[in-house]
Amino acid sequence: MNLNPVATRHACPTQAPGTTQDTHGVSLRACAGVACALLATSGIAHAQPSDLQRDHASILGMKGEYIVDFAFDETVLLKPGYERAPAVRSGGNEVVIVVEDSPKRIVLQHLLVDGKSGHVTKHWRQDWVYEAPNRFEFSADQTWQVRAIDPVVNAGAWTQCVYEVSDAPRYCGTGRWDYRNGVATWTSDLSWRPLPRREYTRRSDYNALAVVNRHTLTPNGWTHEQFNTKILRGADGSQQEIAREFGFNDYDRTTEVDFKPAYDYWAATADYWAKVRARWDGFLGQAPGVHLKTKLDGMAMIIPLFTQAQDLQDGKQVKDAQIDAVFRQWVEKAPE
Repeated sequence: MNLNPVATRHACPTQAPGTTQDTHGVSLRACAGVACALLATSGIAHAQPSDLQRDHASILGMKGEYIVDFAFDETVLLKPGYERAPAVRSGGNEVVIVVEDSPKRIVLQHLLVDGKSGHVTKHWRQDWVYEAPNRFEFSADQTWQVRAIDPVVNAGAWTQCVYEVSDAPRYCGTGRWDYRNGVATWTSDLSWRPLPRREYTRRSDYNALAVVNRHTLTPNGWTHEQFNTKILRGADGSQQEIAREFGFNDYDRTTEVDFKPAYDYWAATADYWAKVRARWDGFLGQAPGVHLKTKLDGMAMIIPLFTQAQDLQDGKQVKDAQIDAVFRQWVEKAPE
């Protein structure tokens, strides 16, 4: 599978229905319906003056303690004979911690806490960079290539990059914050991402998602909407759209959950995970990017990294060479 680079300049301008043009002049045949409507009304298509301080405060508005509901529903069925997959519902108790905070860069770490046992699971991470010069793009199975962002897209925009529980890359999106009608909303451009964990353990009929993401601050928290198109990409460059999916993640602030185990976990392991991020940055900070030699579930890296973090919690030492050994075994540069 070889995916085309995506850094959308305009939403479905003058091409055939269901297409959009990326910054490299390549057609991405996944921009259709609601995704195009979102892009057409977002700051990508209609530039507004950037308010750096206000944007910064909006991103920090996502920190805090939440009860989270996750919902994913297939909507439009596009492949002949395809039957709609069952809706997915899940949830959890999640705290969002600020790891880095500077005027043009914010790093937010999500941690899940089991309400009964107090067990902590390091969850996803989101990095926000103002007018980032480049970002990684999911380009093939287990491969992310670093590419420059078109200045037209990037002016006044924030790039959000999302990372796996092991801090491996997932996807990036670029867009501007919008404050019309007093509502703080960020909408990304259209970009590729790999299958989410809820899918790749049970699906083989598609191998990529084309996604527009939208974050909105609400009176009691924030929401994350995902406008996904499930696509089967062929080695010959063909694309077959399977179905569209709407994802809705609702972060509702709470004072009824004890998040102390999460704060204790992060106090014990923050320095360790900073070292892990630094090693990923060595691959993702510049072209060509990174290729993972693990299976799609990534467990070959997740297990040893989580074990090392647990060792630190248990008062044991973890040497830098142990971290290096994991990366040496499972991570390499992406092909040029």
